[in-house]
Amino acid sequence: MPQYIKHIDKIAREKNRAVVFVTFEPETPKRENYTKPPYHLYLEYDEDINRKEFIKWLDESGIKWEPCDHFASETGFMAYGGNIYLDIPWDENDPHYIKVIEKLENPDGSMKDPRVKFWGLTLEEAMVNAHHDALGFWEEWAKNF
Repeated sequence: MPQYIKHIDKIAREKNRAVVFVTFEPETPKRENYTKPPYHLYLEYDEDINRKEFIKWLDESGIKWEPCDHFASETGFMAYGGNIYLDIPWDENDPHYIKVIEKLENPDGSMKDPRVKFWGLTLEEAMVNAHHDALGFWEEWAKNF
């Protein structure tokens, strides 16, 4: 069933703050195009046990989340790969942020599971694409794609 999934940079601009999100990679990458990283072709994300367990943990922990897409690009597009935006501030003093860090990272900052990655996007980085928010931008873009 089709659904509208926002790009992570759009979410940051709407929240008017830095944002955090999580990506998942397949245990065994399937490569159809060797010029792209394997996660670009990860279409079985909804069966990923790490993703399922993490979503369950988020729900049990009372941490709001929603699907999100990668940083928007005007030079191409890719299928949704299971990324999750976490509706928590990027703040090392925030209790929910601390909980997520403890869940995903080792004390040295490395990921507990290398297939699960925790990302941050600053508002400054997200503002690079602020012109995407203009009414009709993507419709006009699609005409020339």
